Amino acid sequence: MLNKRYFFPKSMVIMAMLSAVIMACGGNKTSATANGEQQLAGPDFNADSAWAFCLRQCQFGPRVMNSAAHDSCAQWIVSRFQQYGMTVSQQHATLKGYDGTSLNATNIIASFKPKAANRILICAHYDCRPWADNDADSANWQKPVMGANDGASGVAVMIELARLLSLNDSLDRGVDFVCFDAEDWGVPQWSDHQGDGSDTWALGAQHWALKAKESGYKADYGILLDMVGGQGATFYREGYSQTYAPAIVEKVWQSAHVLGYGSFFPFADGGMITDDHVPVNNIAGIPTIDIVPYYPDCPQSSFGPRWHTIADTMDGIDANTLKAVGQTIIQVLYSE
Repeated sequence: MLNKRYFFPKSMVIMAMLSAVIMACGGNKTSATANGEQQLAGPDFNADSAWAFCLRQCQFGPRVMNSAAHDSCAQWIVSRFQQYGMTVSQQHATLKGYDGTSLNATNIIASFKPKAANRILICAHYDCRPWADNDADSANWQKPVMGANDGASGVAVMIELARLLSLNDSLDRGVDFVCFDAEDWGVPQWSDHQGDGSDTWALGAQHWALKAKESGYKADYGILLDMVGGQGATFYREGYSQTYAPAIVEKVWQSAHVLGYGSFFPFADGGMITDDHVPVNNIAGIPTIDIVPYYPDCPQSSFGPRWHTIADTMDGIDANTLKAVGQTIIQVLYSE
């Protein structure tokens, strides 16, 4: 694939073989469903806080590789996780882009209860697309993307989750938040690069997965958050996620429906995405799903009208989408 996009195989077999009762901010939801099968669990996800974290990242400017904005934002992300009591490490690497550019990459790993044996991985990328190569105006194809949704939104949700975990210590397992770098240096649409280009995406995740395999790191499962703040977003069940971690897909989508977010998480199948979760599954061996939007009727892109354009700004971020995704993750974590 020359660009990260939805791919619909003829058969998935080929690739594989309510409403919530909200209490005061920071409090726990404890109401049960009518038949007692599942309880609403965990603290209230603050979408306004997540929106502010998204804005702060954008205030650095486009966080493209090898830029001051990128490096300053990385240090801000580290400081926020540290502020909320996470144990933070930085994984530095020099990676090679599709065009031979040396990319000074830093994966950021923030751990809640780092000594806990049972762990859950939550991840997102924080770098921005250097080229708005899906913009309707070709004059913008060499301009960087602000990445309010494609980058900042996933990290913003993770930082808010970390803040809430620091205030609600009842979770009986560890959580590792990983901010992947160098995800969006994949082959641009205007390039004459030879080959399918699929390995030019998710470079930071590929590096992290190799190191995780070498170190023996294990997590029960992983959840990747990619573009989780866009207006009008719906999150279909992504194809590789269903191949590698169908039980986790079911867990997440059922949790969303328990909370009343079924319109955001329909029980419908999307295509297969070349994204950070692929090396996490293939290399690190951690069953990991991708929460990524699908816009079936959008002529600009199945990822939405702002994807890889100069319009991926805070104007396109919807607190309701951040809330639906963040609260669903809380439900999953605290229902274990």
